[in-house]
Amino acid sequence: MRQLLVLRHAKSSRDDPKLDDFDRPLARRGLKTAPLMGRELARRGWLPDLALVSPALRTRDTWRLVSAELPKHVPAEFAEQLYEAAAAAILARVRQANATSLLVIGHNPGLQHFALRLAGAGSDADVFRKIEAKFPTAALARFTVEQDWANLDFGDARLTHCIRPKDLAA
Repeated sequence: MRQLLVLRHAKSSRDDPKLDDFDRPLARRGLKTAPLMGRELARRGWLPDLALVSPALRTRDTWRLVSAELPKHVPAEFAEQLYEAAAAAILARVRQANATSLLVIGHNPGLQHFALRLAGAGSDADVFRKIEAKFPTAALARFTVEQDWANLDFGDARLTHCIRPKDLAA
């Protein structure tokens, strides 16, 4: 059984209108929620073997803060094709992965569409509706996958969880 974790980057800043979208940093809220999500991954034991990360600054910073909370080093690949990617491009990159537990960090709307299209038989209907309604910044969707990544197609994974930062607020 394989595990796929899909994480939207943490909240980014739009304070500097001169910055290119690719170079936007995390906002104050993002700097708080990214480590929170990392601690939750560690607490649940949902540890990836590999992270596929969009190379945009906000996704790289999200990964840096998430990974700092994990109890083991996790290698990351910064994949150009994940920057503002459509669902099909995300699937194509996942199919190339070589890991049992995989984390993908990217952007909406593609990441939300990817998660919704990936969910197949046995998925939790309430979790699906939660993602369908909104997949906010720093939200995490968890899937289990039976086949190899190379053979993964839309509808092949079982959606089990969706965790948003507000779900973890004390």
